[in-house]
Amino acid sequence: MKNLKTALLLFSAVFFFHINTSAQSPDNDWTQKKALKWFKNGEWTNGMSLKVDKSVNLVEFARQYNKNKSSWDLVFKWLKDNDPATVAPGKYILDSMNVTVNVTDAPSTKAFDKTSWEGHSKYIDLQYIARGKEKMGIAPISKAIVLKPFNAKNDIGIYHVADADSKYIVAKPGTFLIFFPSDAHRPNIKVKGNDQVKKIVFKIRAYTAEDPQKREDVETKLLQNKQ
Repeated sequence: MKNLKTALLLFSAVFFFHINTSAQSPDNDWTQKKALKWFKNGEWTNGMSLKVDKSVNLVEFARQYNKNKSSWDLVFKWLKDNDPATVAPGKYILDSMNVTVNVTDAPSTKAFDKTSWEGHSKYIDLQYIARGKEKMGIAPISKAIVLKPFNAKNDIGIYHVADADSKYIVAKPGTFLIFFPSDAHRPNIKVKGNDQVKKIVFKIRAYTAEDPQKREDVETKLLQNKQ
């Protein structure tokens, strides 16, 4: 079993390394220094005052924003023009193909063992806790082991990530998190004393060369070989 798990992890690492590097080259000329300068300049905020969590990959943020600026500008304009604490729950369409917003205000968090690691391909998640607190995990998708194959139609796969490869953040008002296709994330973990959480999730079209259907086929085959 240990050898099989190791083999699966190595296969996943090679597979995801391929899709992520192909998605980020040859057009990715963003260095850490260049991305940090762009980030600190702050023009991307469009006057929006919320902060970015330290877990966010600034190089990928800079690359995605500048490849799809109009969509990201819709996100930050919405956050500037609407008070997250008072905006009504529901789904908002900012751009039918590229940006949607889902606002929930409910007891949506769960015990740790009832939550799962997930990953996306077509869309990036920007998640913001407007009221209460929620614990979220983040890890490189290259470290993930497939539990449920990626579904191209629903843009989601379910994974396992070892504790040593993961990081957890307690999300709270004032700071948002961004999960790219190169990230696995584990949302909806309950924080004691926070039975009801108001949460805003943006789905933003990702700039990527990855073929979601190919990813589904590869992960499905991976699990078939495991059985």
